[in-house]
Amino acid sequence: MACLLEAPLRISVLSEVTATSRHYVDRLFDPDPQKVLQGVIDMKNAVIGNNKQKANLIVLGAVPRLLYLLQQGSSSPELRTECAVVLGSLAMGTENNIKSLVDCHIIPALLQGLLCPDLIFIEACLRCLRTVFISPVTPVQLLYTDPTVIPHLMSLLSRSQRTQEYITQIFSHCCKTPEHQTVLFNHGAIQNIAPLLISPSYKVRMQALKCFSVLAYENTQVSMTLVNVLVDGELLSQVFVRMMQRDQPIEMQLTAAKCLTYMCRAGAIRTDDSCVVLKLDHDLKHAHELRQAAFKLYASLGSNDEDIRKKITETENMMDRIVSGLSESSIKVRLAAVRCLHSLSRSVQQLRTSFHDHAVWKPLMKLLQNAPDEVLVMASSTLCNLLLEFSPSKEPILESGVIELLCSLTQSDSPALRVNGIWALMNMAFQADQKVKVEIVRSLGTEQLFRLLSDPDSNVLMKTLGLLRNLLSTRPHIDQIMSSHGKQIMQAVTLILEGEHSIEVKEQTLCILANIADGNTAKDLIMTNDDMLQKIKYYMGHSNVKLQLAATFCISNLIWNEEDGSQERQDKLREMGFVDILHKLTQASDPNLSDRAKTAMQQYLA
Repeated sequence: MACLLEAPLRISVLSEVTATSRHYVDRLFDPDPQKVLQGVIDMKNAVIGNNKQKANLIVLGAVPRLLYLLQQGSSSPELRTECAVVLGSLAMGTENNIKSLVDCHIIPALLQGLLCPDLIFIEACLRCLRTVFISPVTPVQLLYTDPTVIPHLMSLLSRSQRTQEYITQIFSHCCKTPEHQTVLFNHGAIQNIAPLLISPSYKVRMQALKCFSVLAYENTQVSMTLVNVLVDGELLSQVFVRMMQRDQPIEMQLTAAKCLTYMCRAGAIRTDDSCVVLKLDHDLKHAHELRQAAFKLYASLGSNDEDIRKKITETENMMDRIVSGLSESSIKVRLAAVRCLHSLSRSVQQLRTSFHDHAVWKPLMKLLQNAPDEVLVMASSTLCNLLLEFSPSKEPILESGVIELLCSLTQSDSPALRVNGIWALMNMAFQADQKVKVEIVRSLGTEQLFRLLSDPDSNVLMKTLGLLRNLLSTRPHIDQIMSSHGKQIMQAVTLILEGEHSIEVKEQTLCILANIADGNTAKDLIMTNDDMLQKIKYYMGHSNVKLQLAATFCISNLIWNEEDGSQERQDKLREMGFVDILHKLTQASDPNLSDRAKTAMQQYLA
């Protein structure tokens, strides 16, 4: 009876939640303005920190009604403000919430609200606009659609510290192109924002500084103008130098250094200017140490936790910062950045999204062309992950001519680089087309393949066997590769099966042999090699179940009934005593081995 009650109970709870959300929306339509106001206030309290409630209200149509009330001249200033606050809270939910708000034309409505004389309402609209615009899913171009918006925002900068903070934050997030820089510059951004650098509010100073960093980025006109700007009688460049002092917050130091760097690159400040050079040399060294420490910390945090990796990549501009770190002048920063990237690359989701969106493979490939071994090891480890089957970066990396580079890594004196080179090739060969496999074999060469199969490092040997196993999959590929390199591969298999190697190495080798046995013509290389057949018989009787299973799988492929010449192969193997061994293995205590032996025996009985 209890089971029968379970479903209705769940439905009633869900209905109760939906009914509560519906009640909030219904109250927005009450004819009594005071009840509407109280309804909006109650809704505000209900959605704080509750993403599920936010989503419910959006689905139930709260947004259009809130926007209607916000735009009505007949609504009281308090009601309009509370509507803006609720909309801002809804915007702090998921990216889907933001998309829904933008689709409901929230941006034009809020921008229109900025024309109201009421400062508290203006601040609420700006706070909501700030939240919407800092989301990566909001098209920043919407800020520039109406040419009257930017000058009006400039005029609002003097109203309060809150308007200064929100507007400068909107500008810094929505300045993405040279055209955006020009629009802001032409409407007096420099003159209006410069005084905010000495605001008593840290948030205002910081947002103003970020504005200057995006305005000056690769922009000669802005940089040349900045160099002559005075802030309370002090040159702007000196203000930036002061903001880089060690007693300032790290974020401020780094952003101020960025502004000075952009001005130097544009030629606005001489690179030998002593007051800047000495400060940059000292503080940029400190900044490098800070960036290195930050990247290391992120790498450590994200190494084993998927949720943390997701939070790191979703942090504003974080992927851009990590990617830019790969080309830093400081080797230590480059190493820390690639460590961070390697940590994040352990996530399937991030490989499919952030890594693809930011084309991470490009700077990574550039880094691999010329770097110290310690950087190469970490960069090549990351590349291994980018070459996994499900990674969208795999195709463009292949097209960039990476095979030759990876083959060269397999010849390194460093065991770690040899492992990574062969590991990346192994990942590349997984379910690859024939053209890629042939190119890998051609570039690597059979001599190098043999050297890797006798490598003193067991990890190199295992990954080389993994590469061979991936190359020798799909019958046409098996036959094509074995027709060209069969003699050498069979020699390598023989040496490993006869040598002193671990169970794992021998199991992998027997699996390769089983793949060869699955080829149409390649299987003849085994059937005509009595010494190899005796080795397979030996391993079918081995004390280790993994080796028995792999060897039995090989025989199963050789005697499969549906293939040409199966009767002759069955007869030969019967004469060599394989049927007796198979019959014995059908009684094995291991169920997998027993089932495999029974399957093979059925080929004889069919």
